[in-house]
Amino acid sequence: MIPRFQHILIPLDFTEKNLQALNIAFDLAIVNHAKVTLLHVVEQISGELDAELEQFYARLRSRAETELESRSQRFDEAGITVDCKIRIGHRLNEIVTDSIERAADMIVMSSHKPDLTRPHQTWATLSYQVSVLCQCPVLLVK
Repeated sequence: MIPRFQHILIPLDFTEKNLQALNIAFDLAIVNHAKVTLLHVVEQISGELDAELEQFYARLRSRAETELESRSQRFDEAGITVDCKIRIGHRLNEIVTDSIERAADMIVMSSHKPDLTRPHQTWATLSYQVSVLCQCPVLLVK
């Protein structure tokens, strides 16, 4: 079998809902012999960057590095090439940009079950926006 996916991007926000997406991405990476990027985006606060804000971002970056390292171990132990990336900016823009820059050919991310009584709220979520705007296939794990 020729691998279909060679680079899987997994956006993470470190919530429990990410676990199922990580499990599925792990299985896909094993089957496809794909490399994986674990991506965390720190939402940027608008305004000028001052010393206090720089310290705030440094603390968030440090926490994210620890979280990404923890989640990457499973992939690393299985012999899967894994890269951890932290970006600061608007989450949607950063995920789309990262997927293009890295030539990801699949994104696996957690989502939610849509509320059929309020579908307009479903379309406004980050996961659904990513699924529409990214150029590669996006697997939303609910």
